[in-house]
Amino acid sequence: MFDLDRWQEIWMTITHNKSRSFLTAFGVFWGMFMLVVMVGAGVALERGMNSQIEGFATNSCFVWTEQTAEPYKGFKKGRSWNMENEDIPALINKVPEIQYLAPVLFGGGGTNNVTRNDKVGSFSVKGNYPSYNKIDESIMIKGRYINDIDIVEKRKVCVIGERVLEVLFPNNEDPIGKNIQVNGIYFQVIGVGQHTSDINIGGRSEETVVLPFSTMQQAYNQGNIVHFLAVTAQPGIKVKVVEDKIREVLKDRHSISPDDKKAVGGMNIEDQFTMFLYLGIGIASLIWIVGLGTLLAGGIGVSNIMLVTVRERTKEIGIRRALGATPRNIITQILSESIILTLIAGVAGLMLGVGLLSLVGMALSQGDQFFKDPQISFGVAIAALMILLIIGTLAGFIPANRAMSIKPIEAIREE
Repeated sequence: MFDLDRWQEIWMTITHNKSRSFLTAFGVFWGMFMLVVMVGAGVALERGMNSQIEGFATNSCFVWTEQTAEPYKGFKKGRSWNMENEDIPALINKVPEIQYLAPVLFGGGGTNNVTRNDKVGSFSVKGNYPSYNKIDESIMIKGRYINDIDIVEKRKVCVIGERVLEVLFPNNEDPIGKNIQVNGIYFQVIGVGQHTSDINIGGRSEETVVLPFSTMQQAYNQGNIVHFLAVTAQPGIKVKVVEDKIREVLKDRHSISPDDKKAVGGMNIEDQFTMFLYLGIGIASLIWIVGLGTLLAGGIGVSNIMLVTVRERTKEIGIRRALGATPRNIITQILSESIILTLIAGVAGLMLGVGLLSLVGMALSQGDQFFKDPQISFGVAIAALMILLIIGTLAGFIPANRAMSIKPIEAIREE
C-alpha cells in the first residue's frame, strides 16, 4: 500500500538541506549524463563508419602487380609483369574458395575525355565485369548495370556516375539510350549508378564511366592485360586463405619466385574491417568503464551524504526505535532516501543527455557524416536506470546498517 506520509517524510529529509542534496545529486547526474553522451557518441561513430562501407563486401581482397623483388628462372630482379585474361579461369579452377572474381581495367582518363554534343567533362574510365557490382555495389537509379551478354558480345555500352549525369545530361534529361563519347569512341548509356559506400577504387564512383571489361580491352587496344583483381571469399572462408592461394597461382603462372613477397600486391579488406570492429569494441568498452566509474563515484557521494544524515538524525532514530519502529522500518527509510535521490539525479542526467544527442543528431542530419545519428537505444536506457537503481541501493546499504547499530537509549541521550 502506498504510504503518503512516509514518502512525504522522505522528500522532506532530502530537501532539508538543499545545497548538500544538490551537490550530492550532481555527481550522479553528471555520471549519468556523461554515460549517455559517450554511449550515444560511440553509437554515432559506429553508424558513421558503417555508412562509409555500406554496400562494400567485407569479405573481399584486391590484387595487383608489382615489380619482382627476387631473380627466378633466369629472370632478373625488378622485372615488370602483367596479369592476363587467361589467369581468370585458372584462378576460378584452382581456388574453389573464391565466391566472386572481377577483373578490372583502368585508363582512358584525361582532360575533357568524356563529351556529349557541347557538354564536356573529365572523368575516370573503368572496365568492369558484372560480378564487380557484387563486391562494390552501385544502386542503379536509372537503367541497369553491365551484364554477361555485354561482356561476351563486347557491346559499346556504359554505366555513368551521378556527376557524369549532371554534366552531360542537365535539366533532368533521361540519359538511357543516349550516346556519349569516351576518348573519341561512342558508347550508349544503359544505366546510372549511385555508389553506396565511400570507398572509391580507381577514382570517385560518381565521376566514373564504367565500360564492359572486354569492350574496353578491344576499343582501346589493351590486349589481354588485367590491371586489378577484386575477389570475395566463399561464406565461412577467411579472405587470407583465398588471397594466399591467388598469389601462389599467379606466381606459378608468371614464373615468379614463391618466396617473392613483393611481386603480387594486395589489400585484404577483411583485415581492415576486423581492425575497425575491434576498435569499435574497444571504444564501447572504454565508454562503459568510464561512465560506470563516474556513476559509481556519484553513488559513493550519495552514500557519504546518507552517513552524515544518519549521524545528524541519531536522536530521531533512537526515539523511533524506542517507540516501536522495527529494523525494517529504519532500513526502508534510509534505502528509500538513497534510491530516490539517486534516481532523481540519474533520470535528470538521462533526459538531458538524450536531449543533447537529439540536438546534435539534427545538426548533423544534413549530408553524409562520419559521425551519424547519435542516440542510445531504449534497452541501453533501461539498463542504465537499472544500474543506477543498484548503485542507489548499495549507496544506502552502509548508512542503513549504521542506523541499525544505534542503540535507542544511547541515541536518546545524544546531543
